[in-house]
Amino acid sequence: MLQKTQKIPFTNTAPKRPVLVVLHQEMSTPGRIGHYLTSQGYPLDARRPVLGEELPETLADHSGVVVFGGPMSANDETDFIKRETDWLAVPLKEQKPFLGICLGAQMLARHIGGKVCFHRDGMAEVGYYPLRATAAGREVCAEWPDYIYQWHREGIDLPNSATLLAEGDMFPVQAFQYGPAAFGVQFHAEVSHAMMCRWTTRGHSRMEIPGAKPREQHFADRPIYDPAIRAWLGVFLDKLLTLQSAKV
Repeated sequence: MLQKTQKIPFTNTAPKRPVLVVLHQEMSTPGRIGHYLTSQGYPLDARRPVLGEELPETLADHSGVVVFGGPMSANDETDFIKRETDWLAVPLKEQKPFLGICLGAQMLARHIGGKVCFHRDGMAEVGYYPLRATAAGREVCAEWPDYIYQWHREGIDLPNSATLLAEGDMFPVQAFQYGPAAFGVQFHAEVSHAMMCRWTTRGHSRMEIPGAKPREQHFADRPIYDPAIRAWLGVFLDKLLTLQSAKV
């Protein structure tokens, strides 16, 4: 008697293309974003243009890009800032999933015609601050954290070509989308506890700027607000990576 052949479901086990990770200091890390990407099987291709490392001419071999923050300004006249800002034409033209964080978001804003400037009263956001999603933001992610971790003293004047996704009190533009696959966020959902310890130690002078929270407040607020931030980040990165999956 012949036995029926059992059908084995097909599983795509092809390795995933790496995510390009752009960092701006020698010792910078991608934090919990890096942990998430590697947990999902995405290798990391870390580049540091500030150290002279070149960015790729095409992203055909990458799943997407994350450009992180740094102590420099998107308005700096240094060669690497200009080159990196101009290079953003590559992911935008190829419509690769792109996430700019703080400096990365400010570079994106400048690239598409927006302005980056200091607060008119010299204020800074350093610590946890309120965040409000717009209707467009809730279409991207249904749930956003009510408070988010910040570390910046410059903000974004967004051009009409971008869509506002989240706003704040001191700096109105907190998250935006440009085109089908490019996102910028002013805040730092990627910060781990170790990173917070390092930033508040090495960057202690930032907490002396008007509007900044004292160091002890950062750590008092973290257990209250971080669970919602972590949950949002996972959902958002899933959305971002799905943009790539749809093209493959």
